Amino acid sequence: MNSILCIGEALIDMICTDKGSPLSEGEHFLKKAGGAPMNVAAAIAAFGGNVTVAAKVGNDPFGKHLIDVLNSYKVDTRYVLKDDQHFTTFAFVSLMQDGERDFYFNRGADGMLSVSDIAAIDLNPYGIVHFGSATAFLPGPLQAAYSHLLEQSLKNNVFVSFDPNYRHLLFRNQQPEFIQQSWNFIKRAHFFKVSDEEAFLITGKQTLDEAAAVFFRATNAVFAITLGKEGVLLGMNGTTTIVPSIPVQSVDTTGAGDAFVGSILFQLSQLEHTAIDRLTFDQWAAICKNANKAGAKTCEYMGGMEAFKHLH
Repeated sequence: MNSILCIGEALIDMICTDKGSPLSEGEHFLKKAGGAPMNVAAAIAAFGGNVTVAAKVGNDPFGKHLIDVLNSYKVDTRYVLKDDQHFTTFAFVSLMQDGERDFYFNRGADGMLSVSDIAAIDLNPYGIVHFGSATAFLPGPLQAAYSHLLEQSLKNNVFVSFDPNYRHLLFRNQQPEFIQQSWNFIKRAHFFKVSDEEAFLITGKQTLDEAAAVFFRATNAVFAITLGKEGVLLGMNGTTTIVPSIPVQSVDTTGAGDAFVGSILFQLSQLEHTAIDRLTFDQWAAICKNANKAGAKTCEYMGGMEAFKHLH
């Protein structure tokens, strides 16, 4: 079994439970361990995979909580570093009556993961490295560390997975930079997952077929464009197909995309690198079908990581 390394933000989601209240008026908040790469790692571990996280948290109670939660899933946290100078990153979210989110991002330690921190990682045990961080494309040391690890992964012939995890509320005035940096990873990844919204944003197209055509011209990677309850569009070697999802009674969609990616990477981790290269289109479709089940199952439970305890 290949070991998997996930890099990116580890943060605390503070979810306002006063429905419809803006953050300025909210009084009750629910603390949840968060960060897309952390979710992916927890999902991989829930399936029984060997997974390590590279991230930075504050040397504070919230950083300890993040590490404790990851450890509870048996995620290897040896590269989750504690920063004495910066607090753990927080994302405050409230769902308004009109369905919009009131969002405030209080960035701290996650953005301080540096190239020198990454240089301490021995890549030899890892067959797959997953880049799944929205915040890594914001200015700061993490941005350089993220790119450095991409270079090192490719030099070491490691399978590279990428999920941009675009958050409009983070990139209001920085969309061009986000698109440019996403292309750097898409062009060099072996597999990437984007939502339909991200596919349209990154390619500048308005239909799935047009977006897929742009991806095919730019990269040889296998890709999945998630379509919510409709499933995913799988693209490989100029061919596409829709892999349908399974119907479920959805309670909470939080973490569904991360469960999907976690399932993909867990399945790939059972194969040698050369065997991954030889996977046929039909075999990739079967992998996506299993991953769709994982994403759908996550929607049946409240919360992201908590739902992953039901993945087996």
